[in-house]
Amino acid sequence: MPRQYSLQEIAHLIGADLKGDPACSISGIMTLQNAQLGQISFLDNKRYLKYLTTTQASAVILRAECLKHAPNNALVVADPYLAFAKIAKLFEPVSAFSPGIHATAIIGEDCYIHPSVSIAPYVVIGANTRLDEGVVIGAACVIGNNVIIGANTRLTSLVSVCADTRIGERVIIHNGTVIGSDGFGLAKENNKWLKIPQLGKVQIGDDVEIGANVSIDRGALDDTIIGDGVKLDNQIQVGHNVRIGENTAIAGCTGIAGSTHIGKNCMIGGGVCINGHIEIVDNVYITGMSSVVHSISNPGIYSSTHSTQPQREWQKNSIRFRQLDQLAKRLKKTEALVNNKSIDND
Repeated sequence: MPRQYSLQEIAHLIGADLKGDPACSISGIMTLQNAQLGQISFLDNKRYLKYLTTTQASAVILRAECLKHAPNNALVVADPYLAFAKIAKLFEPVSAFSPGIHATAIIGEDCYIHPSVSIAPYVVIGANTRLDEGVVIGAACVIGNNVIIGANTRLTSLVSVCADTRIGERVIIHNGTVIGSDGFGLAKENNKWLKIPQLGKVQIGDDVEIGANVSIDRGALDDTIIGDGVKLDNQIQVGHNVRIGENTAIAGCTGIAGSTHIGKNCMIGGGVCINGHIEIVDNVYITGMSSVVHSISNPGIYSSTHSTQPQREWQKNSIRFRQLDQLAKRLKKTEALVNNKSIDND
């Protein structure tokens, strides 16, 4: 049976000013365009204001300035998107995990596994590993030796956690992610590559979420460290010795080269390339597809790419870009001539 809440209950949860029927029953959440009777929706971006007057939602979450456009019940808040996030939790499907170890799982020697832990089929766990209370290990996960996984952490299927990794409490790690594999450490001798042993570990804090197919390399000497509350999207590469500060969020397909330190409360867009051995301070926002070559010493918003253009316009600009060096040299000569003439006139 779907869960149902009165509009009054939802208003109390998010601290909203209720306009309309407090007894209105809500059994789901949906976009303005597709919402039906009994569902609640939200308006955060004014580009979707055109859907507000025609929505079939029983109630809408919005800001005070948009209230005049609401066709029915409304919850007025300062941040509709945050309110949506809190309400969505009410309707999130809850998976039931039964404690126990599946018969097909392989468990190494001298492991500590709390009685409440759930281990799915075909899991392999190395020796001397610790799984604390409420840990859930999904199907076909591989966990190495000497790993520690904190309470109420959940690994979905096909996650690999290499030896000596430390994972905190209430962490979620999605399908296909690899944590603690060797970093890209190589030295060249006589035109051949010599592999450098990666002797560090990976440490992941509490309340971290790591998306699907993420790679987090172990440190070469120092550990790779992911701070409390960090959120990593899908298909992110984190190089060896990288440090990511608390509550930083990084969107998909970003690559972070080794030994880079990223501060707290940063937001990094999708497809960003971050050079190695640099530092990014707290509270930095980097827009998608940017290339970060040097350290960032001041908080703020940073970008380094151009949006798409018509092809002919892009071709012209590309040619002009290649001419910039010549133009700069000509400008320098012109300035020198002008300055010399000014001196002669004086």
